[in-house]
Amino acid sequence: MSSASSGLSSADAAARLERDGANVLPQKPPVPLWRRVATQLRDPLIVVLLVAVVLTVVAGDWTDTVVILLVIVVNTSVGVAQEIRADRAITALSQLTAPEARVIRDGSQRQIPAAEIVRGDLLVLAEGDIVVADATVTEAAALLVDESSLTGESAPVDKTGDDPLSSGTVVVRGRGRAVVTATGADSASGRIASMMVRGARLTPLQRRLVGVGRLLAGVAVALSAVVLVLGLARGQPVELMVVTAISLVVAAVPESLPAVVTLSLALGARRMAGRNALVRKLPAVETLGSVTVLATDKTGTLTEGRMVTRRAWTPAGEAQFTGSGYAPDGEVVRDESLDEASLAALLTATVLCNDARLSPPDEPGGEWTALGDPTEAALLAAAAKAGLDPVELQERFPRVAEHPFDSGRKRMSTVHRLPGGRGRAICKGAPEAMLHASVLTDDPALRARAAGRAEELARAGYRVLAVAAADLDEVPGTARESGLSLLGLVALQDPPRPAASAAITGCKRAGIKPLLITGDHPGTARAVATDLGIIAAGDPVVDCREPGLRDRAGARVYARATPEQKLEIIQDLQERGETLAMTGDGVNDGPALRRADIGVAMGRRGTEVARQAADLVLADDDLDTVVAAVEEGRRVYTNIRRFLVYGLSGGAAELAVMLLGPFVGLALPLLPAQILWINLLTHGLPGVALGGEPAVPGTMDVPPRPARQSILGAGLWQRLIRIALVLTAVTLGVAVWAHATGRPWQSMAFFALGAAQLGVALGSRTRPGTLANPMLLFAVAGAFALQLAGLYVPLLRELLGTEPLSLGDLLIVTALSALGYAAVRLDRIVHPPRSPHDRH
Repeated sequence: MSSASSGLSSADAAARLERDGANVLPQKPPVPLWRRVATQLRDPLIVVLLVAVVLTVVAGDWTDTVVILLVIVVNTSVGVAQEIRADRAITALSQLTAPEARVIRDGSQRQIPAAEIVRGDLLVLAEGDIVVADATVTEAAALLVDESSLTGESAPVDKTGDDPLSSGTVVVRGRGRAVVTATGADSASGRIASMMVRGARLTPLQRRLVGVGRLLAGVAVALSAVVLVLGLARGQPVELMVVTAISLVVAAVPESLPAVVTLSLALGARRMAGRNALVRKLPAVETLGSVTVLATDKTGTLTEGRMVTRRAWTPAGEAQFTGSGYAPDGEVVRDESLDEASLAALLTATVLCNDARLSPPDEPGGEWTALGDPTEAALLAAAAKAGLDPVELQERFPRVAEHPFDSGRKRMSTVHRLPGGRGRAICKGAPEAMLHASVLTDDPALRARAAGRAEELARAGYRVLAVAAADLDEVPGTARESGLSLLGLVALQDPPRPAASAAITGCKRAGIKPLLITGDHPGTARAVATDLGIIAAGDPVVDCREPGLRDRAGARVYARATPEQKLEIIQDLQERGETLAMTGDGVNDGPALRRADIGVAMGRRGTEVARQAADLVLADDDLDTVVAAVEEGRRVYTNIRRFLVYGLSGGAAELAVMLLGPFVGLALPLLPAQILWINLLTHGLPGVALGGEPAVPGTMDVPPRPARQSILGAGLWQRLIRIALVLTAVTLGVAVWAHATGRPWQSMAFFALGAAQLGVALGSRTRPGTLANPMLLFAVAGAFALQLAGLYVPLLRELLGTEPLSLGDLLIVTALSALGYAAVRLDRIVHPPRSPHDRH
């Protein structure tokens, strides 16, 4: 049974999970296979092939009918397989970023996957949490919930005892506990389910490619019509020339391109997952390649997000703390003027006005962990180092009222019951929100001295909290934030992450400008940014409290930024043409993460709001992982352009051969079945395998590609035309020589064009002569074997209308076809790319 304080037992929770099922929302039903096939068959180019099937059947051309049907079956099968593989990759990544929740089980607090929540569980809710099941509030302290995902009302709703909570809503302020009443399909989460299940959609890159495809299709149709007219003028049968023209249209446009792009993005997302970057939205993969600005917050991103108390100041003197992490291990070194009672009073107040909990390691030698805010956890650890017992203090002086921390007030206050019926009010917060007469009764000189010391500590890179308290004759019903006496200041430090400096260096090397946008004090922001190399010692730091934020263009560090100001900074950068990635982990980072071109959330320490708002989730909370993800994004984009060079140069060569052939004495250089066979082999597995090429050396040593650059820009058009000319020359040269010497010229042209295109695939490799991307080697070898089979296997010879070649002729054509490989390699020497982004 569930208790108001101890929650369910583990055994009871397991039984309920077995009985009611997992707390998962109804999933979008899988797309049936027949619908996937139908979608593939609706592709315009496949429709053209189906028309060609009808024409060949009417004409009685059963050979071409079989070949065209084979092409349709293979293309459709490859498209369906790639679509299924991409869906599985996306599903796996969605599962990796599934929400978690805090519950009370067996009397202790623990964090578990949301899927394991059952009816009767006691949820622990705090600012930034997503409510993972329907529940009823049992305890609330200034609990404010955003229900806009269900009601459409933008104003958050106050929640008190016995109020219902709906799954998918968000805690925007305060804290509380609630008993789960419904999970999974029984909860009111239909809208949330539709929001979380992402259907397939075209990425921006795919939309650009659709436009390119339409242009190419128009050109191909026009040129194929010319071929049709030329053939008819030379007396070729109408049925043959119509099918030939249709085959040319299909061959000239790489119809597998959308599938290749989708698969490349999905595989890129899987590779990123292997590097601890979990992609929630596939468009993020391509956008990462053009990021020009990386805006980060400080805590938990550039720093460990695990605060350590280093100094305590009281009007009587100071103390220093040693140690690291949350373990109560370390020394407390007090000034001679600081008495133990003053320090104990300060630390006791930080323990009582505190919502965090410390957990000892599960096994000897393990680390202490914290539940709750890292700053508050560090205060508990400091008190333990001074010999105080946080748990005993909280039990001896129970909390009876509170006003939770929020970013607007920048402070938190609590009231506690003392022995004898007296009460104690405690307040802690930012010095600028505490050290003034409306809060403190202390004389102005003491407040000024405290403010001066707080400023010194902040400039040294510490996060500073002021703590005040007042003992009361009776216990008030509400928290108070006035009439208090200053107990002192606490200075905490969030150590920089070991990899943060290397990540900032990597960004700068790649032409990505690092920015720090934080709510912390300007002195703290300056200290961290200088240590990590974001700015030099004398560079300006923008204090967002001062007017004229829009006039500070070009700044690298913004301090004291509110969530609204973060949005303003991001919008200003985007208006200036920057492509911006923004990192964050808090609930107040959610709007900025959504507004940025790429939102990056911390996976371990981040709130659910941040993770759900982001495009990319860092499983290891390591900023260096963003740099690795950018490299992967550049790799994906480069490989898509690589495929375009390969596929379009081959299609252009096929068109040119058919157009120019009649003018050099070749009435019909290739039969329709031969054109489709070449297209099937070259645009199939070898084309897809090109998407797995490794990153170009030096990819992260150059600036990002321009955001508005055409997919065929930066010399791509010129490169593919030069390669197409070589392929055309080789094919026509072989055909004309064979025709003049009485050899089977059409079969030799057929073999030369296919083999030369495979040579282009091999020449397009990032690291030729190595075993990198072995799938491409296998794909090319298999396609070459099938091209040979088209000459020597009787059944295929009959279908394709080919003749076998003598060994000598085969060797001659194979040697000449190697010019396709040479064309790609020599083109890079004669026309070197301007940057690694252009090496295709």
